[in-house]
Amino acid sequence: MMEKGEQILAEFWEIFQKKILLENYEQNKRLNGYKPSEIHCIQYIGGHSDSNVTKIAESFRMTTGGVTKLTQRLIEKDLIRAYKNPGNKKEIFFQLTNQGEKIYKIHEELHKKFSERDASLFEQISDEEYSFLLHFASTYSRHLDGELQKSGIDIKSGRADTL
Repeated sequence: MMEKGEQILAEFWEIFQKKILLENYEQNKRLNGYKPSEIHCIQYIGGHSDSNVTKIAESFRMTTGGVTKLTQRLIEKDLIRAYKNPGNKKEIFFQLTNQGEKIYKIHEELHKKFSERDASLFEQISDEEYSFLLHFASTYSRHLDGELQKSGIDIKSGRADTL
């Protein structure tokens, strides 16, 4: 028999696996040919006017080398372009091209569709249930933050021994 914690986490894991499976299926129908990392990078750049390798790496918990390869691939596919600000010739920033904007808008439409799909379920949750679930999730998240810190894992980078 599973302990309470294992049972709760198993249910959450199953929920997220189903959600990911369903959303990836829909995303692949509309954005076939693009990798999830490419789509998420486009989404980040489209939502942040000051996007650069460092900020993307921190947000995605990737190495800057990995982000550099990813952004180069997006530049080659004409989805983003690199530029430098006149006042800062050292730092390279990114913005979406017209094709990148199209991918960004499709992704936004999909997120809206997913949100609308689940809205009726979430509307059934009482304020008390909502508060309890949110409290539990944030308490567990803080607990894991502490465990990561005790283990020497940098929460932002996801790498050990970089605190």
